Amino acid sequence: MADQRTRARQTVIVTTVASDSHTWNLVFIQLLLEEMGYAVVNLGPCVPDEVLVERCVEVRPAFVVVSSVNGHGAQDGLRVIGKLRAVSELADTPIVIGGKLGVKGADGASAQQLRAAGFDEVFHDDTDPASALRLFAASLPLAEPDLDLVQSAR
Repeated sequence: MADQRTRARQTVIVTTVASDSHTWNLVFIQLLLEEMGYAVVNLGPCVPDEVLVERCVEVRPAFVVVSSVNGHGAQDGLRVIGKLRAVSELADTPIVIGGKLGVKGADGASAQQLRAAGFDEVFHDDTDPASALRLFAASLPLAEPDLDLVQSAR
């Protein structure tokens, strides 16, 4: 029997941190993930921490992508990852952060700090985001089949 698992049935949440008003990065990430077969919930810019936590609990995403362009991603990311990891339903959800995380550019120390705080991966603005995100997504397990969808496809 063919493997019925698929990424197409998995949903990813894409967001910024509360202080970041940029949207072009979110659209790019959304299009990339949709091209990879994921359904995407794009929360948009300036997402309050509490809204992100609520939507993650509601959607139960395959993973969460936090993107920052304003240079405060590391600072805001440390705060938001603590809130996400404090919720039992999200404790094991893969969460990544990337973009311009600091005003001085790529910083290995902040990446280590973000990983230690609970991010599964950290992508700085000097990395190729498409390649990095594809590699990260490929490392995740595939979803089990949604039997209702499989039955309705027959």
